[in-house]
Amino acid sequence: MGSGVSPRGDAAGQRAARHSRGRGDSRRAPAARSLSLRLPARRRGRCARTVSGGAAGPESCGTPDEEMLLTGGLKSLLPHVLRRIIRCNRLSISNTSGMAEGYKQANVVILHKSLADDFEKFCHANDGPLPLLYRSQPGDWKCPSLSSDSDIRTDCLEYRKYEHGVCTGSLKSLKEYSEQLKDMVTFYLGCSFSFEKAVQKAGIPIRNVEQKCNVSMYKTSVPCYSISMFHCNLVVTMRPIPESKLGAAVLATSELKEAHGAPIHIGDPGLLGIQDLSKPDYGDPVHLHPGDIPVFWACGVTGIEAIINCRAPLAFTHSPGCMFITDLKNDCVRSSGGVPQVHCISQDPLHFSIVSAEAAQKINTLETLIGIDPGERGIGHLARPGELLGASLALSHAGSVLLTTGFPTHFTHHPPEENDGPPGALAIAAMLQALGTRVALVTDRRAMELNSRIIEAAVQLGILKEPIPLLSYQRESADSALKFLCENGNPGRPSRFDHLVAIERAGMAADGNYYNARKVNIKHLVDPIDELFLAAQTIPGITTTGVGDGGNELGMGKVKDAVKKHIKNGDVIACDVEADFTVVAGVSNWGGYALACALHVLRCCHLHERYLRRALGRPPAAALRLPALPSVHKEEKLLKTLVQLGVRSGKTASLEMEVDGLPFYNTHSHMIEKLLQEAQQ
Repeated sequence: MGSGVSPRGDAAGQRAARHSRGRGDSRRAPAARSLSLRLPARRRGRCARTVSGGAAGPESCGTPDEEMLLTGGLKSLLPHVLRRIIRCNRLSISNTSGMAEGYKQANVVILHKSLADDFEKFCHANDGPLPLLYRSQPGDWKCPSLSSDSDIRTDCLEYRKYEHGVCTGSLKSLKEYSEQLKDMVTFYLGCSFSFEKAVQKAGIPIRNVEQKCNVSMYKTSVPCYSISMFHCNLVVTMRPIPESKLGAAVLATSELKEAHGAPIHIGDPGLLGIQDLSKPDYGDPVHLHPGDIPVFWACGVTGIEAIINCRAPLAFTHSPGCMFITDLKNDCVRSSGGVPQVHCISQDPLHFSIVSAEAAQKINTLETLIGIDPGERGIGHLARPGELLGASLALSHAGSVLLTTGFPTHFTHHPPEENDGPPGALAIAAMLQALGTRVALVTDRRAMELNSRIIEAAVQLGILKEPIPLLSYQRESADSALKFLCENGNPGRPSRFDHLVAIERAGMAADGNYYNARKVNIKHLVDPIDELFLAAQTIPGITTTGVGDGGNELGMGKVKDAVKKHIKNGDVIACDVEADFTVVAGVSNWGGYALACALHVLRCCHLHERYLRRALGRPPAAALRLPALPSVHKEEKLLKTLVQLGVRSGKTASLEMEVDGLPFYNTHSHMIEKLLQEAQQ
């Protein structure tokens, strides 16, 4: 998709819009909030004389000039003016969204000094939702680094009081608790209201401001990193963003780390455990326009959830949406993670991922490197730029991956498998293991023993950390594939795997047979693992990748027309089964090496890695992944093992150090070196 997002058409836009509907889908938009002052006659004279500056005092503040200024809108008022007005309790609004444009706003948590150190550690461990702007001393009601004349007891629109984890009241002022506050510490935490001006400057509408309501906030199923007694699930805000503006929204906010930074999820709310957008846990429902995509940012209300769960005897917070307004401007500091791109990696459920332009370019270069055609078979006509990036992004998000490989092209030999495929599959498996992703391999029942020995050798050679589960699939009934992939064969239940990868796996042709490159039918040697890929097309949440070098491999159905036109015998051998992503390589093993390298590149990308962990916790050390990358030494040892096991070169059936008729030394070894150089530079 380049630096933007590819349009998905009206149907996709309508599906995204449906995320905002539910039982409340016919509900009218909330009534417009008033920007006028409440000026009760009896209260005039109890706040600052003017709203333009000066020290607060017991003087009149209801002049006609003041009223004209305020009724013209709150967004342009200076923060110290707004705080004074809030202090007088004279605003008839319910939240501070859109106020003091361009200035930082803050969530507020006030708790006993005995809990303060652990809560600060909790904030640092979860700095996406809880970017710490300032921590006060016990009993200090001011925050000099954030504002010059503030009083935290009075300067939020509304507060909440919590006793033993239960909200026991909403308050306009905390002055009556001044004695208790002497032993309490105030935490000021960044707020997403702070980035609204930057988003609007990028030409992106803020729907909740348009609809004159509070932003929507939701509890998720994503656990924060726990510290001592502080634990809770992440809370997020949701803002509908037009699909064409997603990249701009990520760019505008990724630079504002103290306002939660870039989004932590784009797409289906169900992936965060949110069941109904029309029923926010905090704030107001915000309605999506046609073509809008739900975009979720980490939210400081996470701190309130932590306070509830720690069951402190007494604590105070701001009321969600009623922020403390600071005197600090939002300074846009260029993110060290690079310019972001947004890519759609799944349509059902709708799911987008984020990556820096630099990382995306590296992966595109990997794709170019493996796209050479040493066998002069015409595979250049099959290549689809960007497929390696899409496949690696989808794999990076997967929690459980099923691999398959095995092309029994040498039907007169035992074993009939060729040596292109298993090394690439193991390279992917090794990197997935290093990333903590569950991985298994499914193969033909007749080849179980061979693959078991290959996996055992991979562990001994240091390619795999530990053996991966080895599975087989047989068609026993019409729903065998569903039963294999899903609990009780129910597509509505969680599936065993999030992503399926076929690499140099014999693929079913349009006539139901399986052919090698010479047009020989080898169906008797191939189990119908294609059915798993076909079933995956009907199961939400499973994406698929096919890696091949000739067009007759599983997953190449996406380019079957080009195969039939440009590949020898393509009209017969072309695989008819599609994958979501089709990686074409000069040798399929190269595609596996490239996927492993691409996964490494993504985890070295700060933007992507932060997005994966939802801006919670700390990134793992890159050094843990380096041993999992393919290397010339490991691949040389593995190829020698395959030769010893009787696994032959695909083109020549030779038991030599070659793959697809190409020598390992100076061909495959050079490709591995080039891929590693690009991935690690």
